[in-house]
Amino acid sequence: MSTYAPPLDRLKIIHADDALIAVDKPAGLLSVPGRGEDKADCAVSRAQQDYPDTLTVHRLDMATSGLLLLARGKEMQRALSGLFERGDVAKRYIADVWGAPMPPSGEIDLPLITDWPNRPLQKIDHETGKPSRTLYERLSASGSTARLSLTPLTGRSHQLRVHLAAIGHPILGDEFYAHPEAFAAAPRLCLHAAALSFRHPLTGETLDLESPCPF
Repeated sequence: MSTYAPPLDRLKIIHADDALIAVDKPAGLLSVPGRGEDKADCAVSRAQQDYPDTLTVHRLDMATSGLLLLARGKEMQRALSGLFERGDVAKRYIADVWGAPMPPSGEIDLPLITDWPNRPLQKIDHETGKPSRTLYERLSASGSTARLSLTPLTGRSHQLRVHLAAIGHPILGDEFYAHPEAFAAAPRLCLHAAALSFRHPLTGETLDLESPCPF
């Protein structure tokens, strides 16, 4: 595995209030600390520099960029984690993929489970896999690639990456699931968490958060 060398840019805060923080995590930065002192630098630790009560709610893969929601204090951590567990957070991702899916919109419904001998990889398993569903919509296509809007209806590890590879359209730059041409087609994993929408635990009002796609 290559040496962990996260980007040094200051973490961008998209939204902050007394209950929560939303940051724009860059690709290459861990969401939470990894194993070993060399992997202590992460989105949570950087946010804690300005907001010491910051706690984890959910995670993005290190290679994925975009919106990461963090809680301020344990009570808000429980409240926000509950929203994710109940599916009360609407999520939208942007991905550049190999080829153009047909039909141009649809649902991928394939059960996923950890590929234990090859962790952290995940795999499709129709016998023991957990239900996993992803909606996709083609936004544009050019040459051998296309841009998709993705809505995960479940929150399995690597769900979007495995689902798209399974239908023959791996995400560009994906070191785990893309074939060599798709992996070489981009300098990073072309997956970005572009939008989150949920009811704020304190105000009860809908909070819509967005992050522009950087690729």
